[in-house]
Amino acid sequence: MGLAERRAAKEFETKRFPQFKKDIDAAAGFDVPVTVHWDTLALEEQTHLYDECWPKVYFEPLIAALKAITVDDMGKEALKGGLKKIEIQNRTDISYGDRMAAFEGGTLVLDHKPHTNVDDIQQRTDGIRKLLESKL
Repeated sequence: MGLAERRAAKEFETKRFPQFKKDIDAAAGFDVPVTVHWDTLALEEQTHLYDECWPKVYFEPLIAALKAITVDDMGKEALKGGLKKIEIQNRTDISYGDRMAAFEGGTLVLDHKPHTNVDDIQQRTDGIRKLLESKL
């Protein structure tokens, strides 16, 4: 990751991520630790795509899935009792939303290529929601 990518990722982390973190916590109903592996998201010569793609690929589907789970008290309690942290990364070249989420030991891992199938928000939302519902 070059200087341009580090700068763009840092700008996203400091200017946009705080609001996404608030939205994640609000959707979950509690403060969820979130670790974003920015270095894996920041692809070379793709800085112009970060602001458009990262919200659609990672944050919007996550927030929507959490909202769908916490629609009632049973969902809120299950999520609070089972979800310990969230990790966001691009390590395994996954490009399909129904395969991007893994849940093990209370950790929800979202792993997806940051600039692929960007507009498949609903597929990613459904994949995250279904996985969590099956594991909680």
